[in-house]
Amino acid sequence: MNSTGLPVAVAAPAAILAPSSAQRFDTSILAGQIAESSQAMYKRDFRAYLTFAGSFERAMQPSTLARWRSHLANETEYSPRTINRMLAATKRLMREAAMQGYVSHEIAEQFSQVPGVKVKALKERQRANNRTLIRPEDMRAICSAPDPYTLAGKMHRALLATLASSGMRISEAVTLTLGQIEYGVDDRGQFGYTVKVLGKNETEPSERPLSTEAYNLICEWLEARSAAGVDCEHIFTGTGGRGARRPLSTPIAPQSAWEMVKRYAEAVGVPHVKPHDFRRFVGTRLVKERGIRAAQQALGHKSIETTARNYDLSSLERGMTENLY
Repeated sequence: MNSTGLPVAVAAPAAILAPSSAQRFDTSILAGQIAESSQAMYKRDFRAYLTFAGSFERAMQPSTLARWRSHLANETEYSPRTINRMLAATKRLMREAAMQGYVSHEIAEQFSQVPGVKVKALKERQRANNRTLIRPEDMRAICSAPDPYTLAGKMHRALLATLASSGMRISEAVTLTLGQIEYGVDDRGQFGYTVKVLGKNETEPSERPLSTEAYNLICEWLEARSAAGVDCEHIFTGTGGRGARRPLSTPIAPQSAWEMVKRYAEAVGVPHVKPHDFRRFVGTRLVKERGIRAAQQALGHKSIETTARNYDLSSLERGMTENLY
């Protein structure tokens, strides 16, 4: 007590002050720690967390993350694995924020102790159609569904063909630039297109196949976009505006690409298709037509458990995904 009879303020520990006094930061602090394609997913998940929190200050409180977990489990239809990925993205970001001095290590540790959801507790969301096997004729129908005479349709056709012939993850595809595409010959004398991609858990870019059809559709889209007055290093940019939609200079968001894939698949009578099913399509077709080693190379896998250990990783065979569908 002081002379006025009021209690004397006592300095709070740094761990308590951290949420309200934390400097603002975003997912850019992860630059150099994760691949650029992964940053897009972290950015989307952290934005969703901030929206739920309502303010940056509340977002810096571990209890808010726990409430978000309950919200995702009770108010959404996300699968348990998706929920846990979203939670993990925020916790990973908080660890880096502590390393860089934005928040205290005590706060980051409290975030890390917020558990995820139990897969068994939400087993009803683990639907049998979580993995959809796409037949070649279905893939052809999906990739041919967009209108080839509109700007949006040209971009959609190019993106669908890229996913269907490269096996890239959606996060890798939406950040693709023309400079990543190469044309050359392999050590077998086969010519074709490849894409340099920094995949998940990779420290150096590796090659993915790309069909001639996909490359030609990319060129057609870029030519139309340029004629409309937009030049951008990223290939798959969106369109906007009312009426006649105009091309934009910003990359399409992974969620927009996800919705686009789903929309065209449903339009041709193939429900429950997700972008990752395109990756599975490439792997499945290559295993059947070229063997497991070809699928390993095309998908950028370092190993395929015990079987893959019997194969070496030589240069990527050019043109391996031509005519898959």
